[in-house]
Order: sequence, then C-alpha cells, then structure tokens
Amino acid sequence: MTTVHDSIAALVEQEGWRAEGDAARVHYDGGGDRFAVEFYANAERVLYWTVPSAESDATAATAAPVPREQVPDPLRRRIREDLDAAGVDPDVERREV
Repeated sequence: MTTVHDSIAALVEQEGWRAEGDAARVHYDGGGDRFAVEFYANAERVLYWTVPSAESDATAATAAPVPREQVPDPLRRRIREDLDAAGVDPDVERREV
C-alpha cells in the first residue's frame, strides 16, 4: 500500500524533488540565495523557505519562511511548471497559507 499521494509521486519525477510523507520538497540555489520549496498535497499549498548555506555562521543557521512576493519570479515560474508537469493545478503555487 502506497501512502504517497499521486501528486507527490508525480512531483518526484521532476528534477530535484523528493517525497517526505504527504509533502514533496526541492532545493534551489541561485543568485546567492538558497531556497527549500515544499508542496503539501493535503492542503494543496506551496511554502518557500530560505535555507542557510553551509558557510553561514551559527546565528543564521535556521531556515525561515519567505513571503511569495520575495521569491524570485523565475523560481516561482519553475515551481508552477513542475506542478503542471506533475498534473497538479499550477495555481496552487499562488494560494496563500
């Protein structure tokens, strides 16, 4: 019996995504910023987090949520494309938490 949702299973077929229970996660590096992106199947929501680099000091070593308007447009577009390719409504990415 599979406990992973079909949408999660389809997302892990996209580059970099991995399943974590009822969620899927992918990491992106770009322009000096590191992000973790999480899709929660039950809630049909996407969350963005900043991720500290290995070189950061101990005071900045905690992931923090990022408001959508602060996430680079190319990354948001990529997430919507991945969702669409996985058969998930890409508008899920725009939904507020």
